[in-house]
Amino acid sequence: MSSQTTDLTKMPPGPVIKGKLSRDDIVMRGGMIVIALYLIVTLAFPLYAMLSKSFSTYRFELSQYEMQVSDQDGVFDGTILNPVDLNAATGAFDTSDLSTGSDGRLPVAKLFPDFSFRSPVMYQIRNAQPGGRFLVGSTLHDEDTWLELDSNNFRRVQLRPMKSTGFDNFVNYFSTPALSNSIKNSLVIAVISTVITVTLAFWFAYALNRSCMKFKGVFRLIAMAPILVPSLLPGIALVYLFGNQGMLKELLFGASIYGPIGIVIGSVFFTFPHAFLIISTALAISDARLYEAAVSLRASPWRTFWTVTIPSARYGLISAGFVVFNLVITDFGLPKVIGGQFNMLAVDIYKQVIGQQNFEMGAVVSVVLIVPAIFAFALDRYVQSKQVATLSARSVPFQPSPDAKMDRIFLIYSSLVAVFIVGILAVCQFAALIKFWPYDLSLSLNNYQFDKMDGGGWASYFNSIKLGLITAVVGTAVIFFGAYLVEKSNGFRVGRSLFQMIAMLPMAIPGMVLGLAYIFFFNNPANPLNWIYGTMAILVISAVTHFYTVSHLTAVTALKQMDREFESVSASLKQPTMKLFSRVTVPVCLPAVLDISIYLFVNAMTTVSAVVFLYSPKTSLASIAVLNMDDAGDIAPAAAMGMMIFYTNAGARIIHLILSKGVLARTQAWRAR
Repeated sequence: MSSQTTDLTKMPPGPVIKGKLSRDDIVMRGGMIVIALYLIVTLAFPLYAMLSKSFSTYRFELSQYEMQVSDQDGVFDGTILNPVDLNAATGAFDTSDLSTGSDGRLPVAKLFPDFSFRSPVMYQIRNAQPGGRFLVGSTLHDEDTWLELDSNNFRRVQLRPMKSTGFDNFVNYFSTPALSNSIKNSLVIAVISTVITVTLAFWFAYALNRSCMKFKGVFRLIAMAPILVPSLLPGIALVYLFGNQGMLKELLFGASIYGPIGIVIGSVFFTFPHAFLIISTALAISDARLYEAAVSLRASPWRTFWTVTIPSARYGLISAGFVVFNLVITDFGLPKVIGGQFNMLAVDIYKQVIGQQNFEMGAVVSVVLIVPAIFAFALDRYVQSKQVATLSARSVPFQPSPDAKMDRIFLIYSSLVAVFIVGILAVCQFAALIKFWPYDLSLSLNNYQFDKMDGGGWASYFNSIKLGLITAVVGTAVIFFGAYLVEKSNGFRVGRSLFQMIAMLPMAIPGMVLGLAYIFFFNNPANPLNWIYGTMAILVISAVTHFYTVSHLTAVTALKQMDREFESVSASLKQPTMKLFSRVTVPVCLPAVLDISIYLFVNAMTTVSAVVFLYSPKTSLASIAVLNMDDAGDIAPAAAMGMMIFYTNAGARIIHLILSKGVLARTQAWRAR
């Protein structure tokens, strides 16, 4: 009997039966693919176009042309002149003159030292080799036949460059000290600013989380204020404080605020809240049992600090360091306002594109800037992946004990930091209200007459509000729905992993780089999306894409708190997934939805680097108006516009808090049960 018993364990495995995709699965996967395609079109394709541009070399090849010159009677003797030989004899053009950009032009008349447009001499020119091109006025000639011109028209002849692919642009960049020094300058400033900011933010966060000092709520609000202003504003304040006619210029002992000193001080100001938030979160999660054990072992406060506090917060400190480093090295506004002659990478991009119209070299600098940005981002993600939970189910929340002496010290320290932050904002507001610094300090609202200034007037301010609102609404909808699809879809692991990877990319791309990439991609007439260039639509797309990652992570974190049983129950009741999404998921995650919307609004109002290449006269923004007015010497009106951005964002925050309190009282009541 046993010999006839079938051993089931030795039976060959049967075919794998795949379940049939439901309608909801198809809808969710289709939606994920659509949003992934959006990110590919608005991020991957533009970056590829920019990378291709950086390897595109344009150079005038004189050997491609031939010329003839007649005598005074207009008779040609058949002598063919080679421009290479002419240039060797006259020295009209050196090597740097022959290296150019895609729109470069070379006036050929310079090859003839005795040239006069009044001369009766006639000229002939032709393309001797395939690919040669030259302009006569605005008419392009690419044929190989002789073109006869009188002297007056010959002076209008301009050679056009030949395109090739290679590393010549990078070689030129690194062989030009004025450009390559920007790498060292940017790295040095970023490292110094990171060390100072993380140190200050750590002790500020430590004071708020590990002491019993007063006014913690006030200090927390003040610490977040720099997020509400564009990075140009601290630069303007520092000019009024320590500039050539500054109120406190003597405190610098003869040093100039225009350069590394000003950039570092301003960088500490605008990156402080980012470091504070990360470190404060790390310090808030601590186990009181570890401190009780330290007391039992009679460890000194200093030893406890180094053996318990720092190890528990190390991931927060490292993450804060990478975030600050990335913000500083990619910032454009602050070094543009107060950097003086101290070159940094982001400003070099602006100078190459706007100042010299050399888009290829701008693309090269962008590629160089991406490297440290991606490196810092990758290290940050690696460190976060190594982070382990420091709290267990048995952990006891840490409650600081009153200590009169230490509480007083922390109160003084926090007050000094608060004075620094409030002082920067107060100086800008003061500058915006006086008539003419430093000669007429009477108060006036003349600086708010933006329509009389360069920069776009009040229209730019309202354009910024429009951009912020559209970005908040459209961006929140797209980002939260995308996070829901990737987090709650069944199966499709490869697709979800690819989507997560694409969603992480925007954080590693500096705003200046993204804006320049959009020029190369969307301004191409062959692109069917070319019509959005110069419209509000491209500004919205740029803002949503640039700030996608943080919003996506916020949404995913909120969605992870919801058990997948919601989807199972919905499926068992045969309810559509979209009905579950609208009636259950969105209300439960409403706090995160509101946080994403205010985050997008504030950043759209304050961003400069992501839109500086993309706005048109009809879509000028408030942050760009600050830049343009500062360039035009209207520093006080620039400060006034910067403070308008601050008050608008502060008002939006207040509205956000009011809405949160009212809406969440109805949708989050279940949390208190």
